[in-house]
Amino acid sequence: MNPLRRLAIHLGARPWLPRHARVIVGVDRAIQWLTRGRLTLLTASGLPELMLTVVGRKTGVPRTTPLLCVPYDGGWLVAGSNWGNPEPPAWVHNLNAVNEATVRFRGTVTAVSVRIAEGAEREAAWAALVATWPNYDLYAERIEREIPVFILMPT
Repeated sequence: MNPLRRLAIHLGARPWLPRHARVIVGVDRAIQWLTRGRLTLLTASGLPELMLTVVGRKTGVPRTTPLLCVPYDGGWLVAGSNWGNPEPPAWVHNLNAVNEATVRFRGTVTAVSVRIAEGAEREAAWAALVATWPNYDLYAERIEREIPVFILMPT
């Protein structure tokens, strides 16, 4: 395993890490901008990452967020874990309000349809997410809400 991945998983499990989320995301966005999307904090550690762009449900303004993802069945999985915080991230509310978004993955921009995984499909998707980022199970233990799992499929 990539030693940076081991470090990322170790740091991702720390309960204090979410307090630094704005800085981490800002650094990640800067790296992506400088490398034109070819490198991110997560990809440097061998973890897959995408940039999700979805229209804000209140503002109508497109919002872009870097997210850990798992390539899955021709599309991607993303989890609305918010690093184990009790409230879901804003992008979850925006995705729930629409059925389409845009993904930039490894420099390629793709329009995607959006749906929430449920039942047996969610269990399989959750297992794939946890195989990539074991901290999802830890985050789920920390909070009372169910972490939504989104399936993003190219349109």
